[in-house]
Amino acid sequence: MMNEKILIIEDEKKIADAIAYALKREGYSVEVIYHGDEALKKLQVFCPDAIILDVMLPGMDGYDILKRLPDKGPMGVIMLTAKEDIVNKILGLELGADDYITKPFDMRELLARLKSLLRRMQTAGEKQDTDEVSLGGIVLQLKKRAAFAGLKLLDLTPKEYDLLSLLVSNPDRVYTREQLLDMIWGMEYIGGTRTVDIHVQRVRKKLGPDFADVIQTVHGVGYKALGG
Repeated sequence: MMNEKILIIEDEKKIADAIAYALKREGYSVEVIYHGDEALKKLQVFCPDAIILDVMLPGMDGYDILKRLPDKGPMGVIMLTAKEDIVNKILGLELGADDYITKPFDMRELLARLKSLLRRMQTAGEKQDTDEVSLGGIVLQLKKRAAFAGLKLLDLTPKEYDLLSLLVSNPDRVYTREQLLDMIWGMEYIGGTRTVDIHVQRVRKKLGPDFADVIQTVHGVGYKALGG
């Protein structure tokens, strides 16, 4: 029996209770809240391994909840959305969600995606045996998920940190945009490979002119971190 903790944030009680029942049968420890305004307080108390987060909530909606998480760290996020609009789905992923599933959904698909997400998170944690990685003046504190450019602490979104961490931890290794999508987003990203370019641009800007060149563009292929 597994002991991962899952928080369900869903205002439709019938849906929330059905998800909770299915997860408990799988051995998860589950808590449910039905109102967005209760989310942040519950997250601090329950400290879940993953949350299943509805977009449309009374009070604070799913997007606002994501925005209020400065760094979700090892916590996974699967968003539930009734919206077919691709822009809304991309927005959730850009704000730090790891995956999304559109209502109505098959419970077996939700369970499979949750298991896949938790497995990826566990694998990533096992790889972080070294607490600190440095390259070209960029320093990553892996357990704290903190990144520094020189002495400056960088204000990175979860996806920006994951991208920088992957490249810096593997200097001179070239990653295609498709590989980065798969490794950072863990799914076939519906927004296309352009999202990688956007994230690289944002990370370079936050690194500043003295450190931005550490991330190199490999034309026609993808990106790499320039080794020392």
